[in-house]
Amino acid sequence: METHTHQQLHIFFLPFMGQGHTVPLIDIAKLFASRGEKSTIITTPANAPLFTKAIQTSRSSGLEIELLLIKFPSTEVGLPEGIESTNWGSKTAEMAEKFFKALTLLEQQVEQLLDQYHPQCLVASSLFHWATDVAAKFGIPRLIFQGPGFFSLCAAMSVTRYQPHMKVVSDSESFVLPNLPHEIKMTRNKLPYFVKQNGETELMKLLRECNETEKRSYGIVINSFYELEPDYADHYRKAFGRKSWHIGPVSLCNKAKKDISARGREGSVDDGKRRLSFSDCQLLEIALGLEASQQQFIWVVKKENNDKEEWLPEGCEQRMEGRGLIVRGWAPQLLILQHEAVGAFLTHCGWNSILEGVTAGVLMITWPVFADQFYNEKLVTQILGIAVAVGSQKSEDGGVKSEARASVKREAIKMAITEIMEGYEADGMRRKAFALGETARRAVEEGGSSFSDLTALIEELRSLGS
Repeated sequence: METHTHQQLHIFFLPFMGQGHTVPLIDIAKLFASRGEKSTIITTPANAPLFTKAIQTSRSSGLEIELLLIKFPSTEVGLPEGIESTNWGSKTAEMAEKFFKALTLLEQQVEQLLDQYHPQCLVASSLFHWATDVAAKFGIPRLIFQGPGFFSLCAAMSVTRYQPHMKVVSDSESFVLPNLPHEIKMTRNKLPYFVKQNGETELMKLLRECNETEKRSYGIVINSFYELEPDYADHYRKAFGRKSWHIGPVSLCNKAKKDISARGREGSVDDGKRRLSFSDCQLLEIALGLEASQQQFIWVVKKENNDKEEWLPEGCEQRMEGRGLIVRGWAPQLLILQHEAVGAFLTHCGWNSILEGVTAGVLMITWPVFADQFYNEKLVTQILGIAVAVGSQKSEDGGVKSEARASVKREAIKMAITEIMEGYEADGMRRKAFALGETARRAVEEGGSSFSDLTALIEELRSLGS
């Protein structure tokens, strides 16, 4: 922890109630506190357990981090009491609409807290579009926390601005994303479901309002490091005129083994896996693909009903004993990835998981499912060359419930595993991944690109208040 003789900044953090935002924003709050500033996280009672352990650990290390609770308006929008995040079980489109509506009703409570505590800055997740105007009432800057990295943001803005998906005749016809540093091809099937929706939904209305207020916010904080996606860090700032700071990988602020192993524990599982439910027939294909690959593996499976495991071939676990381990429930992903025996990592391409894989210096097998995951796949396979695609072709509607079929067959799974472990390009890819991991760790050390960007951000915020 740094000592400080200057006036201490008080930073408010308002994370979106989903683990892809919550986990990195906890780490960002720690980063500010490690520089001698005071961090206060705002959340709701049902989400508080996600934060309490991390905050207690940080305080015992001398960091100033606090938690403030506000009421989530579940009943006001017609949601069951206690539904305060995206991590609920069976999700319907109607529930999602109500949830997004509830986000807009938090404005008054946050305004009251700003009036009471007088922080110097509000860092709020992108989906709280009203946070920019609330912060302006008190003359303080609102910084947006964007869950994805620069490449994904640039790709999404290209789709929004140029609408290339409207110029093809079928969902499977490829098109190039305009005005990007590389030639990136996509299909309509791989775009986020909300991009293709017709009509006015609560989510579409929310996203449009977020895009408008983003232009008026003070700037954007990105969980990435410059060396990972330099062309897109520059493109984001120049082509779209966005002021931004890269301060990641923020997970590296967890240096103690107990912090690493517990990261994300309270929320059950990490970002891409938190709401995904593969069908039994898809799990069966994964099991048979793993068995056929003849590679050693750890497979983490989170099933709601484990009484009857029809997805597991009879005798499969016995045949793979000593070679494969199936973990039912939660596993410390970050800790596992850092083990020297890990040769590759199958990921749904959520940005947190991508960064954890990059930081650990391991290769990846990509299996995107929804949202920005297909963009992230392009970054690690096509641009960075540290991943092999398993062949996922279609974005699910919100990634909540996959269809009762196997979209990726056992042969494709076996082929991807074999290619990344034994293929003729595997050694070269492994060297690239290892080098990127080293670069990631240097980025957050004193003098590194992310360390320096955080320093510049803190100094700029301090100058605003002087």
